[in-house]
Amino acid sequence: MVELSQAGEGLLRRGFAGDTFNTAWYARACLPAEWSVDYFTALGDDPMSSEMLTFMKEAGIGTEGVRRIPGKTPGLYLITLKNGERTFSYWRDTAAARKLADDADHLRKCIEAADIVYFSGITLGILTAEANDTLLAELRRAKAAGKRVAFDPNIRPRLWSDKDTMLKTISDGARAATLVLPSFDDETNHFGDASVEETVARYHGLGVEGVVVKNGEHGATLSFGAAATHVPAVTAPQVVDTTSAGDSFNGGFLSRLVRGARPEDAAAYGAAVASVVIGHHGALISPALLPG
Repeated sequence: MVELSQAGEGLLRRGFAGDTFNTAWYARACLPAEWSVDYFTALGDDPMSSEMLTFMKEAGIGTEGVRRIPGKTPGLYLITLKNGERTFSYWRDTAAARKLADDADHLRKCIEAADIVYFSGITLGILTAEANDTLLAELRRAKAAGKRVAFDPNIRPRLWSDKDTMLKTISDGARAATLVLPSFDDETNHFGDASVEETVARYHGLGVEGVVVKNGEHGATLSFGAAATHVPAVTAPQVVDTTSAGDSFNGGFLSRLVRGARPEDAAAYGAAVASVVIGHHGALISPALLPG
């Protein structure tokens, strides 16, 4: 999406961001050059879509799977900050990304080409019911074939027609995944979980192998088939903008996990990445600022 963030004196700064793209961007920034990270979405045929593709390529992110939809444009969102916490205003009803799963053959080809697939509840929230069925069927197929499928529920009620549909589709997304990275505040607010342990148990009950529950300043709880473990948060020197806290954690975590790190070590690195990111404006910060 096109991101508009505060630049001071009533001005706005334009950038490109979005939850799954943020995770892909941080994973790319944290991985060695020999690893490849591709982004799958749909864009329009307008100049802004072309600029977005150029931005992805310059960041080292592959764009071969991106579909161009004539007459469509990217979505747009505006960040409003108060004491470091953000609220969002969105314009994406006609965004090309809403058609990312309309070409089932292209979708399958892109998923088959990947070693690990990452998607989110926002991905599910912007699609039609039919497109969600197509996407989830391909993700279940990938999971059955032994691929890693990672999912951040990233629950955003305004994307959904009603709560029951939202919770059912989020749960279906988890069933298609091997790894789920929920935020506890989302889970307690929308699923009613009374504890992190309840969140972990619920996702394991949906057939998820690995669960990483992010809980802000309280750290992360990990469960990968053995006893749950806790990884503390890394205190940020200052909190400027929490826009991409969870996304950057996910990118840092996955960048270590795919290279064979223990989940606890991968989570510690993800926490370190997030602590740096929230000290700067906007979703994406310079890779030079990230921990090695």
